[in-house]
Amino acid sequence: MSGMILTFALGYAQLVIAIAACLAGSRILLGPRAQDRVLALDTLYLTVMLLFLITGMRLGSVFLFEAAMVIAVMGFVATVALTKFLFRGEVIE
Repeated sequence: MSGMILTFALGYAQLVIAIAACLAGSRILLGPRAQDRVLALDTLYLTVMLLFLITGMRLGSVFLFEAAMVIAVMGFVATVALTKFLFRGEVIE
């Protein structure tokens, strides 16, 4: 019984987070300002990382957890670089 509940909960979480990723993608395309697009990109990285984690839980795959860690690090670096670019107009000093 609890295995069935866990499977349903993980499937529901995947669906909801996939919808959130689609909404973040639409904000990237339709965002009125560059700051909105950077924030949406940060949200997209987070939702994709969560999708990898939930899929790893469903499949029992360690590889997806490692991929989620790589996505988290790359998302952080990209957010810092884009923010620095928006503030100063250059990334490398």
